[in-house]
This record gives sequence, structure tokens and C-alpha cells, in this order.
Amino acid sequence: GAVAVPGTALAVPTFLLFSELGLTNTPWAVIIPSLISPFGLYLIWVFASESIPTELLEAARIDGAGEFRTFFTISMRLLAPGIVTVTLFTVVATWNNYFLPLIMLSDPAWYPLTVGLNQWSAQAIGAGSQPIYNLVIMGSLLTIIPIVIAFLLLQRFWQSGLTAGGVKQ
Repeated sequence: GAVAVPGTALAVPTFLLFSELGLTNTPWAVIIPSLISPFGLYLIWVFASESIPTELLEAARIDGAGEFRTFFTISMRLLAPGIVTVTLFTVVATWNNYFLPLIMLSDPAWYPLTVGLNQWSAQAIGAGSQPIYNLVIMGSLLTIIPIVIAFLLLQRFWQSGLTAGGVKQ
């Protein structure tokens, strides 16, 4: 079977690689590793094998549609729910990532909200200051708003039964 390697175990080799490339302490050090998602690739692979009937693709080819047209007009529309799901998983994982930005970024100006909120929280606990603690709670609330908006905007792509009646059983 396949062995899953946790992202934390890959953080140090990723840091060393990006350090050699001179990309540490840049937003690219957090963005580029987030673009690669083995789980997302597997999820799309399984979703595509289940949601795109080969009969539908064969019918498009018989009707004279080329491979590019078949892919963009049929397959991409049928894959939309899977692509949206993988996109949301990736966005949420990247948005909530704490460890990778912590080791990749040294300039506080580049810290994402997760790292910045943790530092505010440490200051609030250390100082016992109520105003800073209130800022941490408000910041935590504000960090979920973009994810909620993304979910609300993309949920219309989750439709069941897109191919119902498309092929004869």
C-alpha cells in the first residue's frame, strides 16, 4: 500500500530546497508547496473515473467533437464539483497552514494570519492584557470570513446527478 508522508516531515527538506533557491522569506515559499496536493490529485482521479461515463465521451467523438472540445465542453463541466471540492480543501489547508509559513518566513510583515495570531496570543498571555486578547479573538473570527465566503460562492458547483439520464443503463 501507499505510505502517506505528513506535511510536517516534508517541511525541513522543503525549507532546505527553497533556501538553496533563495526563495525563503518570500510569499513563494508558502505558495509553491501549497500548489502540489497528492490528495487532491487522487480525489480528482477517483471522481473522474466515477463521474464521466465513457459512453458519453464516445458519443461526442462519434458526433465529430475533437479531444480538446470533448475535454472542455463535457469533461470539465462534469468535473466541476470535484475541482471545486479539491480547490476548497487546498485553500482551507493553505489558509490554516501554520508550520510551513513559520519556518519559511522570518520577516513578520510576510506572516499569514495563523502565525500572526499565534504571536498576538503569546503576547496576550504573557502580558495578561485584555485588549490584546480581544484582538486575538476578533482576528480569529476575521480569519474564517474568507473561507466562508469561498464556500458560499463555490457551493453552487456541487450538484448531484449531473449525468443522470445522459447514458442508457
